[in-house]
Amino acid sequence: MEANRARLVSAARRAFAAKGFAAASMDELTADAGLTRGALYHNFGDKTGLLAAVVAEVDAEMAERAREAAAASPSEWEGLLAEGSAYIEMALDPEVRRIVLLDGPAFLGDPSQWPSQNACLDLTKQAVARLIASNVLKPVDVEAAARLLSGAALNAALWVAASDDPHAVLPKAVEAFRLMATGLLKDAKAHS
Repeated sequence: MEANRARLVSAARRAFAAKGFAAASMDELTADAGLTRGALYHNFGDKTGLLAAVVAEVDAEMAERAREAAAASPSEWEGLLAEGSAYIEMALDPEVRRIVLLDGPAFLGDPSQWPSQNACLDLTKQAVARLIASNVLKPVDVEAAARLLSGAALNAALWVAASDDPHAVLPKAVEAFRLMATGLLKDAKAHS
C-alpha cells in the first residue's frame, strides 16, 4: 500500500510540475504509476488529496534545503537569514514554483495552514527563542517574530513565483526580507 502511495505521488509530482494541477489528467497519472483511479481514491480520496500529498513532499524538501543553507552559515543569526533567503530563492525552481507556490495555494488554500508550513514555523520559533536568549534579538514575542519572519519569506516566494520576471524580483525580495529581519536585532551594527 505504501509503495502504491509513493508511485502515485511520484507520478502526480511529474504531471503537476509539467502541466499544472488543473490540466493534469487523473487517468494519465494513474496509468503512469501503473495503477487505477481506484488506487488514487483509496489512498488520497481525490485529486486534491493527492495534490496535498505532493505539496507536503515538495515543501518538506524545500524546508530541508533551507535548513542546509542555515547550517552552512557562520552564526545562528546568519543562519536564520540564510534559511529565509533560500526559501525565497526556491521560487525560481520550476517544480517548486508550479506545485507549491502557484497551484498549492490556488487549490489547497492558505499555505500558513498547511502542516508542512507549521513544521517550519516551529523551527523558526525555536531559532528566534535561542537568539533572544543569547541577546542577539530584541526581547520580542517569539511567536509573533517567528510568524512574521516565516510569513515574509513565504509571501516573498509567492511574489517571485507569480511575477512575470522572477529573476528581477528575486533580489528585491531577498533584500527586503533581510532588511526587515534586521529590525529584530538588538544591535544591528554588530551584525552588519
